[in-house]
Amino acid sequence: MLDALTIAVAATALALAAWCGLAAYRDLPTKDRHFIGMAVVSALALVQLVVGIVQLARGERPGEGVAIFLAYLVGSALAVPAAGFLSLAERTRWGSATVAAGAVVLAVLEVRLHDVWGG
Repeated sequence: MLDALTIAVAATALALAAWCGLAAYRDLPTKDRHFIGMAVVSALALVQLVVGIVQLARGERPGEGVAIFLAYLVGSALAVPAAGFLSLAERTRWGSATVAAGAVVLAVLEVRLHDVWGG
C-alpha cells in the first residue's frame, strides 16, 4: 500500500470526525458542507480501494492474507458513506455524531489496513 495515501485518508477522516463531532457538540445536524467533506474522504478511500486492487492484480500480496486485506479495503471504502446515509435518516445532532463515529472507524481501519499489508 502507498503510505502517503493511507496517511492522507486517515488524516482527512480524523479531520471529518472532529468537524462533525463539533457539530454534534453544538447540537447541529449534518449540513451540505459536511456531505462535501464526506465526499472528499470517500473519494480518497475509493482511490485507495483501486490502488489496493491494482497491487493485488500485479501480483503483490499482503502479509496477512488476501481475504482479510480485501475485507478491510472494502470496509474502509464503505465506512463513511454508510455513516452519511444513516445521518440522513437522523436529522439531529446524532446524525453528526454518527458521521464522526464512522470517520473514526475509517481512521482505525486505515491503521489496520497498513498493518495487514505488512507495515
